[in-house]
Amino acid sequence: MTGTIRAGIGGWTFEPWRGPFYPQGTRQAGELAYASRKLATIEINGTYYSSQKPETFAKWASEIPDGFIFSLKASRFCTNRKVLADAGESIERFFAQGVSELGDRLGPILWQFMPTKAFNAPDMSAFLRLLPDELAGRPLRHCLEVRHPSFADAAFVELCRERRVAICLADHPTYPMIADVTADFVYARLMRGADDNDACYPESDLDIWTKRLVELAGGGAPADLPLLTSNAGERQGDRDVFAYFISAGKVRAPAGAIALTARL
Repeated sequence: MTGTIRAGIGGWTFEPWRGPFYPQGTRQAGELAYASRKLATIEINGTYYSSQKPETFAKWASEIPDGFIFSLKASRFCTNRKVLADAGESIERFFAQGVSELGDRLGPILWQFMPTKAFNAPDMSAFLRLLPDELAGRPLRHCLEVRHPSFADAAFVELCRERRVAICLADHPTYPMIADVTADFVYARLMRGADDNDACYPESDLDIWTKRLVELAGGGAPADLPLLTSNAGERQGDRDVFAYFISAGKVRAPAGAIALTARL
């Protein structure tokens, strides 16, 4: 047995997808309904830049099929600050905007930090304590995407493990790749795609990532990914896995998610 592996993309409104992904004639208002029936998950990025209305979250939830899961990027006002310990009010506002309207369609919350944000153990510990465990009676899953090399530190991994907060598994040319699993799920962002590749990633790389994600879903640790903590390689329980083709190669991101899903 393994956990559920879902592959998806960031957002669903992107003009270059009209033709390569969305069939000609698809109305923009119908793009979420179409995308959610071709993919298993979508990372909502608009919530990073601005707040939404409860009716908007409810509308999104009504357009997707059973089993489909959104991940949600938290507001930049929570993470783009000098002192993270002061983010409490911003975090409360983020969840109060109507996130609970997603109901059981809500998956992980991604907290994304700027590349200039360095690791400060006491401040990060204070930030992690601000993250709520549940929303409207439903447990929440949190994931941190850190981009400064100073986060490649066993102390950061242990902080996240203590709070059962995931660390984004980032496949990126410059962001640190931290493969230690610190929660009961895995969140990967695959950011080395190319628009001139029909499947976003080379076939050989898709094969490698498929093998890694299956190993992670089964509670293991891929042997080809370095770990920062000694106990991270121990086999644990099954895990759900969320993998997003995002950033570079965006035109082909849906094709990458579909190709990865086909391999599973």
